[in-house]
Amino acid sequence: MPGSLEPLDLSIQIPYHFRCPISLELMRDPVTVCTGQTYDRPSIESWVATGNTTCPVTRAPLTDFTLIPNHTLRRLIQDWCVANRSFGVERIPTPKQPAEPALVRSLLNQAASDSNAFPSRLSALRRLRGLARDSDKNRSLISSHNVREILTNILFSNCNSESSNELNHEALALFVMFPLCESECICIASDNDKVTYLSNLLFHPSIEVRVNSASLIEIVLAGMRSQELRSQISNVDEIFEGVIDILRNLQSYPRGLKVGIKTLFALCLVKQTRHKAVAAGAAETLADRLTDFDKCDAERALATVELLCRIPSGCAAFSSHALTVPLLVKTILKISDRATEYAAGALLALCSASEESQKEAVNAGVLTQLLLLVQSDCTDRAKRKAQMLLKLLRDSWPEDSIGNSDDFACSEVVPF
Repeated sequence: MPGSLEPLDLSIQIPYHFRCPISLELMRDPVTVCTGQTYDRPSIESWVATGNTTCPVTRAPLTDFTLIPNHTLRRLIQDWCVANRSFGVERIPTPKQPAEPALVRSLLNQAASDSNAFPSRLSALRRLRGLARDSDKNRSLISSHNVREILTNILFSNCNSESSNELNHEALALFVMFPLCESECICIASDNDKVTYLSNLLFHPSIEVRVNSASLIEIVLAGMRSQELRSQISNVDEIFEGVIDILRNLQSYPRGLKVGIKTLFALCLVKQTRHKAVAAGAAETLADRLTDFDKCDAERALATVELLCRIPSGCAAFSSHALTVPLLVKTILKISDRATEYAAGALLALCSASEESQKEAVNAGVLTQLLLLVQSDCTDRAKRKAQMLLKLLRDSWPEDSIGNSDDFACSEVVPF
């Protein structure tokens, strides 16, 4: 439900004791402090996190910062929500309690110890993953206990042992929930065996294992400044095939699309290996999947298209796909400023390389789109690309379309 409810809009008044004394909003996770006062958990946690050591209501010192869930009040609030649902009030969900530090330490020790039985270690990792899924706070707590070093050791140990595969995969699933610092990314990227192992997992029978492997590869690529190491990863045999296969065949698995395009984009940032992406079928797959992405992922997909259009083989592959040019034209001004910029850049590259692409673009209505673009509030880079494309396409315009376009055709264009 919304963070706050307006009594005038709902024609009801929220009971005073259901409101948090700090935020004055309906409490979703009421907790009681040592002074006996009850607050919404996020509000009192924020109060304490900013350095306050007194109770907001009584001003008495908080001698104990333990927050005790007020289950009775929470159930009363839920009942009130249900009773007033005809006014548009939605029942607040029962909150999951944050993990205890002692439990997290115990589970990590249980998972890390080679002397523990396989089922025990696997169970510990699964419980940790469940806790990490519950909340950002739990992930922050787990992350503070050296979890990445522990998971690295589990993930890349005994990779060829059949009995430990499931343990490795569970460690991988937990691993991708945490950001890595640059030194941790370098540790993985500089070890050929580790990179090869992740590459092999891209072809695992389990969809989740494949996607998690691609996710970790993307995290490592994005977390390093070393062009040499990034190039080494993108140069690994079959890595593009594995990532593109995820995009090609997992359209019914939304996380697969999201992770797949993030990883492909990170790989294509390496100029020297873009030809491998094209050879693996990136152009055909991106053209086929372009309409399946949400806004953020569509931007990334279009950025990848533009990157691949900067090499001859990429231009040729996209030009040969019947959907490429019409989709790029349709994308202009439809998704976001960034998406428009990338689409215009890709069209400019394609039309510069092929007269056939020029004709396709004109037939798809690119003239109208570009004229609208140069008059819009889009980015300067997008406008410059549009002006360059207008000038390039001038000879392909139908006679009755040139009209008042001289200003655009003669505009001074700044290369991008």
